[in-house]
Amino acid sequence: MIDYYAKVEGHLNLIRDLKTNAIINTDTVSLDSYAIVKQKKERELQRIDAIENELSDIKLSINEIKQLLKDLANEPR
Repeated sequence: MIDYYAKVEGHLNLIRDLKTNAIINTDTVSLDSYAIVKQKKERELQRIDAIENELSDIKLSINEIKQLLKDLANEPR
């Protein structure tokens, strides 16, 4: 099977697949850059999620400590 492609006028990194009429970007450097940025954003979101979970755990612990202190303060002596 032979694929036929044509350059897209005015665009150095675009070609058209003449069989499907699809436009294909041949700029692999931009694709690699995009993938790196996407991975970086995903790692940052994971980091934020971890921080939010840790903060939530700290809040729960503080509330438990506050309740224990209230219970101690209200105990008859």
